[in-house]
Amino acid sequence: MAETRKASRFIVPVAVAGVAAATIGLVPALAASGDPDLPEITAQQLIEKIAASDTQTLSGTFKISTDLGLPALDGLASGLGGLGGGDGGPSSADPSEKLTELVSGSHTLRVAADGPERQKLTLLDGSDEYSLIHNGDDVWAYDSKSNEVFHEKGAAGEGEKADAGKKLPGSPKELADEVLKAAGDTTSITVDGTAKVAGRDAYQLVIKPKQSGSTVESVKIAVDAANGTPLKFTLSSVEGGKPVVDAGFTKVDFGKPAASEFAFTAPKGAKVTEGAAEKATDSAEDLPKGFEEGLGLPGLGAGFGKDGGMNVIGEGWTAIAKLDTGAPAPKTDEAPKEVQGFLDSFGDKVSGGFGSGTVFKTKLVNALLTDDGRVYVGAVTKDALVDAANAGK
Repeated sequence: MAETRKASRFIVPVAVAGVAAATIGLVPALAASGDPDLPEITAQQLIEKIAASDTQTLSGTFKISTDLGLPALDGLASGLGGLGGGDGGPSSADPSEKLTELVSGSHTLRVAADGPERQKLTLLDGSDEYSLIHNGDDVWAYDSKSNEVFHEKGAAGEGEKADAGKKLPGSPKELADEVLKAAGDTTSITVDGTAKVAGRDAYQLVIKPKQSGSTVESVKIAVDAANGTPLKFTLSSVEGGKPVVDAGFTKVDFGKPAASEFAFTAPKGAKVTEGAAEKATDSAEDLPKGFEEGLGLPGLGAGFGKDGGMNVIGEGWTAIAKLDTGAPAPKTDEAPKEVQGFLDSFGDKVSGGFGSGTVFKTKLVNALLTDDGRVYVGAVTKDALVDAANAGK
């Protein structure tokens, strides 16, 4: 609902960990020996422990590093005269603009939470800070570098909250059962030892695709042994190298933060931009039909191809979404040289029984755009996309 969509824009680290937990399948396993020495626990028991976690208050420092294997955007931005900002552009404090920085590089954040009504996230960037505060009906964001403030007021009504609540399983056991049902036979899970994360004892949950052809090598979640809160999340690609996402607490305290932590007053002289709540909720009605159902990946819904305009090839981690645009692919050699160079740097020309096209690649999601306008996309290897196109499905 509207409140859920709005919240997902702000609590990025928690949302990432939540999505990962929702993709887990089950292979019963006992925790391997490790440091610290914790009681043995099965994978199902650990899933239920995560589901039963009711952490309402916390504060701490969080570090996130992201490496999608994309070329640097700096040259492209300068070649096009800069992206965003400038006169008439969105406020530099707008969360929908600022938080996109988390998709690349390494960032340190301070986080605090006091139940569902109060959260604060501060992005540290050298001497500059960007703060995002949710306090009741108000959302404030402040960019110290530009001295700009973004304010949005209004939250979902009680009816929407009730509707959202109806979709949630009623107990940890029920949630674990839903997880297993969604993942099916495509995913394995083990409890692989223990670790210290932010000074806390934790179990290591390791999730791996059983299928070949996925770009995902593994997902690891460090789970607080005492309260079941995910403390660290690592997503690794079959390409090796740095993890695609490595996010976790370096310090954490589960005590109640002071109320003053969530108070905000716009600094003197700051430019304040008021956001329209009805425009900022990313309404599902604005998305392509079927898009909300996901790409058919485990735990992300049935996917395209039932009522939507896309078809899904395969299942589980190797599901591929196919879309026929009905229009020839644009010719990159007619684009500005900066754009052409950028596209060439992460696009591979391919050919086969389907004809010819370009595979645009990252370490996680790859997409094949054929010259006659068909698109194949998924968290699968380049060869898997070409095979799907050759099959003419």
